[in-house]
Amino acid sequence: MDRIQSDGPYINRRQWLSMLGVGGAAALAGCTGGGDDDEDPGAENGGDDDAGVDPDAEIPDVSGQYDDVQASGFDTLNPITNTEDGAGTAIGYALDMGYTFNPDNELVPLLYDVTTDDGGETWTIDIREGLEFSDPYGEFTADDFVFYVEEIHQAEWAPSANSPDWEGVEVEEVGDYEVECTLENPNLLWPETFNPLEYPIPRDLIEPYVEDEDAEGLQEDTELIELEFTGNMGAFTLDEWVRDGGTSYTRNDEYYLRDVAEEDDDYRLFAEAPYFETLELQIIEEESSRISSLETGAVDHVTLPPDRGEQFMDDDDTRVVLADTPFNNILSVNQRDNGWTAGPGNLFQVKEFRQALAAAIDKPQLIEGVYRGFHDEHYTWQPEFSEWFPGTDELTLWGHPEDGVYGDEARDLAEQALDQIDEDYTYDGDTLLTPDGDQVELQLYYNAASETQELAAGFFEQEFEEHLGFTLELNSIDGTRFSEEYWDGSDIAEPGTTVEHDGREFTWDAPNPSNPGPREYTSNEAWDFGTIFGLNTYPRNPLTNDAFFDGPGNFYNPVGYYPEFDAEGLFDEARSAEDRDELQEVFNELFVNLNEEQPYIMLTFGVDIEGYNPDLVGPIGDFANGYDFPTWYFDE
Repeated sequence: MDRIQSDGPYINRRQWLSMLGVGGAAALAGCTGGGDDDEDPGAENGGDDDAGVDPDAEIPDVSGQYDDVQASGFDTLNPITNTEDGAGTAIGYALDMGYTFNPDNELVPLLYDVTTDDGGETWTIDIREGLEFSDPYGEFTADDFVFYVEEIHQAEWAPSANSPDWEGVEVEEVGDYEVECTLENPNLLWPETFNPLEYPIPRDLIEPYVEDEDAEGLQEDTELIELEFTGNMGAFTLDEWVRDGGTSYTRNDEYYLRDVAEEDDDYRLFAEAPYFETLELQIIEEESSRISSLETGAVDHVTLPPDRGEQFMDDDDTRVVLADTPFNNILSVNQRDNGWTAGPGNLFQVKEFRQALAAAIDKPQLIEGVYRGFHDEHYTWQPEFSEWFPGTDELTLWGHPEDGVYGDEARDLAEQALDQIDEDYTYDGDTLLTPDGDQVELQLYYNAASETQELAAGFFEQEFEEHLGFTLELNSIDGTRFSEEYWDGSDIAEPGTTVEHDGREFTWDAPNPSNPGPREYTSNEAWDFGTIFGLNTYPRNPLTNDAFFDGPGNFYNPVGYYPEFDAEGLFDEARSAEDRDELQEVFNELFVNLNEEQPYIMLTFGVDIEGYNPDLVGPIGDFANGYDFPTWYFDE
């Protein structure tokens, strides 16, 4: 099952591929977004035009060692079974995947290209010739690709991380290097889903396990775990993996993109790639030690915490790159029947009250005061760099004091919400009172391990009391406990459960803990607000957001949100769109509606703060940072 929350190290591989912004060959598969220009959203990603490798530069010399750092180790380097993002980076240094996207949102073929000429129902995967596995496995061909999909991903016995991506897809070898994939339903954004994105795996290596249906053997195969089969298909060759200590690599003298560069000028910068003799990926768990290693020049890259970003930006011995991400910071409001613990009813179920909450929080001040300026404002379920962002002119800028709706207007919206409920909540001056005449007090839960969430909770407390007249009780809690006791449903409805709401009928076909059913199906513990989880907005493939918003019965709806617009109809239109212009029209309408309804109170988008060796040429302040990592070099 896809993991959609971003609260821990184990996330679906497609999710981390859409998130990676670190320097690493794995980031070649990183997901890029579009621009923030209102007239032409998607024109660019908003990166630093002066950064990165100059496409007209001379081919650099090969020199030195690149030292990267991660905070935690990983359990396996088996590319078939891995679901861990850190291991994905380690694998990616030694083995490319099929394709990537550049900062202009264009698909860049690596091992293969993915194209369609019938509106997205049938896709052709064209594998490059000359891709070689290590001995004795020979050339990577369509036969390897089809066998891997059919006998691993589409086989019930196999422990494949990507099995859900190939459900209902027919694959056929139509040439030595050509695979035809037919989808159950057309999808113009199939490459952007990363479903067809695969590592090359030799048939002869995995066939014995297929014949015996030996799942344990497949998981524990030394050649897979030690990446001994990669041949010329990775920029580096894995020399050693020290458990909990990291990985070391040597430059691959046979890297296939060097041959591609001789024939295709678009790849000219790969003429002698990669440009480091060796590479080390270190595991340093302690944050202060990671930062110290960057300060002393012992490593070339460290991801920095917000409270140290400004310090390093002022340091000539470090280059700081700010890379946008699609993970958001939201204030979740419990619209289920165990939400709104202050008294009877549930004002969170009223759109105007959710708007009031969004309007009561000064977003620019939140960013400056809590996130030290290293976040972006969040108004709808796409970041501004996304190709599919509708443009700020189309949106209500909730919580923006100068250009949007804030302060006194929040109180006006709250009073509109009070008029729509049966319960007798009222304002006495600036104080919101319950039907019993007491000031409304609500519960907010934040992650006990996050100082930043604690600061944000205190800011919300001040804003809500000042502008909406209610108080908060702030509760720190372990993230796992919140997930199990408050977030996930404990009582699960029967499949096919149907309710009528505002003249519309909604059905839950597959209730689960992330969406246990209609609002009367709740978690064990009552709650009002939560800041524990941020979610992915999937800017490269917004269709994935159907998991959140395709009607109340969607896969992931712990908060019990019921759309007031025809969300299901819009997702159906998007799935049947015949071109990207039609998709843009549908997504515009979808994201304008989500901006108005605020199913989650949208606050900020995170920014990765990446600290680099100032002599390193390559990193860019862009969501696509790392897509061309083998062309990076030291300018010494």
